[in-house]
Amino acid sequence: MGGIRKISLGSEVSIVEPVNLYECEIGDNVKIGPFVEIQKGVKIGDRSIISSHSFIPTGVEIGEDTFIGHGVMFTNDVFDSDSIESWKMRETKVGSRVRIGSNSVILPVNIGDNVVIGAGSVVTKDIPDNSIAYGNPVKIK
Repeated sequence: MGGIRKISLGSEVSIVEPVNLYECEIGDNVKIGPFVEIQKGVKIGDRSIISSHSFIPTGVEIGEDTFIGHGVMFTNDVFDSDSIESWKMRETKVGSRVRIGSNSVILPVNIGDNVVIGAGSVVTKDIPDNSIAYGNPVKIK
């Protein structure tokens, strides 16, 4: 069931439908493009931009003034068990003033403030503040 339901919405938020947003927290002056899904418990900081076709599952927190490019996929598990019954939700924290390039995949990690992640990157490890990272798997410059 798509649509917008039970969200905490800041002021001056721009949402281009269709979207699937539920039980999440969206800060002030946030822009959300079409075909985006933001799940329960996610927090999006003020003045951030979530571009079209991006997926942000439960367990993700995104800081202020952050840009998420088109088609960015966050995950909330590393699928390191032998059975689906032992699935464990893991968290991702994205700092403020972060730029994540289109078609990147972000596994459960911590991304510091003032980070740039190149398009098409696969982020499998934490990225410290003030870094540039790119590649598959991501390398920190």
